[in-house]
Amino acid sequence: MRLIYQELTQEILGACMEVYNQLGSGFLEAVYCDALEYEFSLRGIPAKREKVFYISYKDKQLSKYYKADFLCFDKIILEIKAVDKILPVHKQQLFNYLKLSDLKLGYVINFGGIKLEWERIPNLYSKPQTN
Repeated sequence: MRLIYQELTQEILGACMEVYNQLGSGFLEAVYCDALEYEFSLRGIPAKREKVFYISYKDKQLSKYYKADFLCFDKIILEIKAVDKILPVHKQQLFNYLKLSDLKLGYVINFGGIKLEWERIPNLYSKPQTN
């Protein structure tokens, strides 16, 4: 069985690995986001930084919103971290973005550990796409 967006994921993770290989750990999240934004542009990976997702309640759009660190290929959300390890709260944050956007896949990517770490988070509740 093939994973969804497997080729796109390889491109994204390749860019993340390059940033980690160049910078290592120890920087703030914003540094990794800046470097990753540049690496995406070098590789021709379409990425929107700080993509806003509004929250709706019943039929009303609320004034509050979330900002995902990156939306790549208009399909995959990235939540960037620079912490010791990925925690359940980080995965829940990404899952909330997936629910709001109705996108199918996201990754929490952590640059803060002794090696690059990522977790794949599928949106198990996304609506089926119609053509």
